[in-house]
Amino acid sequence: MDSELAELRLLHLADSALPIGGLAHSFGLESLVAAELLGVRELPEFLRGFLEEVGFLEAVFCRAGFRLGGRWLTAEGLSVDREMSRRDWLALNERLSAMKLARESRVGSGSLGRNFLTAVGGLGDFAVVREVLRASKETQGLIHHSVAFGLGGGVLEFEEDRTVLAFLHACAASLVSACQRLLPLGQNAATRILWELKPAIVETMKRSAECSLEDASCFLPLLEWGAMEHPALATRLFIS
Repeated sequence: MDSELAELRLLHLADSALPIGGLAHSFGLESLVAAELLGVRELPEFLRGFLEEVGFLEAVFCRAGFRLGGRWLTAEGLSVDREMSRRDWLALNERLSAMKLARESRVGSGSLGRNFLTAVGGLGDFAVVREVLRASKETQGLIHHSVAFGLGGGVLEFEEDRTVLAFLHACAASLVSACQRLLPLGQNAATRILWELKPAIVETMKRSAECSLEDASCFLPLLEWGAMEHPALATRLFIS
C-alpha cells in the first residue's frame, strides 16, 4: 500500500477509540493515586520513568512481534514452516508473561492484546491473525498487547519504527487519560504533558532497536506494587 494509506491505517489502530478496552485499565496507577504516591506534580516525571522502563520493555517485544509477523508471511499468506512460527509466537508471549510480576498487569495486557488482534482480524482476511488467535486459544496462552500490536504492524506491512512509535504513543496517551479520571488534571494540562513526552517516546523507540529480547529488562517496582494492591482497593474505577 502507499505510505499515506499505511499511515492512516496505523493511526487508526493506535487510536484510543479502537474498541479493545484500553480505557478500562490503569495498570496500577489507581492504587498509586489512592495511596497518595502519585499526583499531578509528579506525573510528568513518573511517565518519563514509565517510558524508560516499562515502555522500553514493551517496545522490544513489539519489535519482536513485528518481525515475527513479517517472517510468517509469504506470497501464499503463511510461511512454509508454520509450526516453528507458531512455537515462536507462543514463546514470545510466554516470555513477556514471565516478566510481568503482577497478575493484573499480565491479565490486562493479555486482554488488550487478544481484543486488538480480534479487531484487526475483523478488518480483512489476514491468515496470520487467524493462525495466532487459534494457537493461543488452543494453548490457553495470553496474547500481550505489545506483541499483538507489533505482529499486526508486520502483517499489514507497516514500517517497523513507526509501528513501535505508534504503540508507545498509544500507551502514554492511555495512561494520561486514566490520570484525567483519577486526578485533578484538566484537558489543557493533559495535552501539554503528552506533548512534552514525545521526545521520550522517540528516544525509547530508538533504544529498543538496539536491544535483543535476551537483554530486555524493566525495573519499576512501584508500579508493580500498585498493580498487586489494586484488587484490595475499597472502590475502583478501573479493572487494573
